[in-house]
Amino acid sequence: MKIALPDTDGRLSDYFLSGRPIAAATLGRNPARVVYSAAHVVADPFTANDPSGRATVDWAKTMEFRRYLAGLGLGIAEAMDTAQRGMGLDWPGALELIRRTREELPDALVANGCGTDHLDPAAAISLDDVRKAYLEQVEAIQKLGGRIILMASRALVRAAKGPEDYVRIYSDVLAACDEPVILHWLGDMFDPQLAGYWGTVDFDPAMQTALAVIEENMAKVDGIKISLLDKEKEIVMRRRLPADVKMYTGDDFSYPELIEGDGEGFSHALLGIFDPLAPAAAYAVERLGEGDRAGFRATLDPTVPLARLIFRAPTRYYKTGVVFLAWLNGFQDHFVMLNGAQAMRPLPYFVEIFRLADQCGLLRDPECAVQRMKRLLALYGA
Repeated sequence: MKIALPDTDGRLSDYFLSGRPIAAATLGRNPARVVYSAAHVVADPFTANDPSGRATVDWAKTMEFRRYLAGLGLGIAEAMDTAQRGMGLDWPGALELIRRTREELPDALVANGCGTDHLDPAAAISLDDVRKAYLEQVEAIQKLGGRIILMASRALVRAAKGPEDYVRIYSDVLAACDEPVILHWLGDMFDPQLAGYWGTVDFDPAMQTALAVIEENMAKVDGIKISLLDKEKEIVMRRRLPADVKMYTGDDFSYPELIEGDGEGFSHALLGIFDPLAPAAAYAVERLGEGDRAGFRATLDPTVPLARLIFRAPTRYYKTGVVFLAWLNGFQDHFVMLNGAQAMRPLPYFVEIFRLADQCGLLRDPECAVQRMKRLLALYGA
């Protein structure tokens, strides 16, 4: 099977598809690693709302994709930045998403993003405002019976005067949590408004503050996800965590090595890249559980170039690549996103995603993917 693909000058040349779809696998109840896929949402393409206005979600297709993830045995990290949280999806929309997933998949492993994104960014924000905002979302999610991922807060960056304010706010919020939560340290490459999180731009003192939060609230912390795209920083912190606290990798560049681990430990996974890589994640972790480390790496290592492309700078636009692959793979009928985010990457980006997805077995129906790629190329005049 072939398709004519353009280069950056618009010249077409034939590309012959070569990949075979990854073998099917389903994770069992006690996999070798806890694996969460941060799932995207499907926009309603027929809404009359402007992209810059209130988000309109296609709930049927959004839930269908979550059933697919759960069917693979993967956990779902709900209402996170992969779902365009704070970048198209507001708090009321996020809460509706959390409610629907809880109702439709009551037995699935689901953790839900909890933040302060309903605060007005233009308002003067105090620490008390941040505390109340966090607690409002904690209460709403727990009322639905949902578990919590305590997301980083843009408002806390603006209101905090130093590391001690972070410790105070987190301690107050964790005290209100019914079950242990996953903390989330999101780097400014994903969200520039989070620069200086934990009260400093330097990693070592920031890590010390995060560790202090964990150590002072051990009973309320299941683990921490760090998304800094720096494997050495993750390993350093992983080795400093208390024995009962999990490290969840958020490194969409080095996940095979970090999940496999070393002689001193390993990371679990809570990854946006495990949305488009879901079948590879399930198959690879199954291999790992069977003691087949070589099979684990042989499955995931070839996906790293694709992940690095999807998450290239500006990293916050990675959602465009994620949804593009969902469309190519037939999980939705269109390539339209909340906030018009489908326009945030250029055509060569999509062309290369197509090539790399084929080469690592992530086009589940190559004929469908080719037809859809041709439609996109025609839209661009190729």
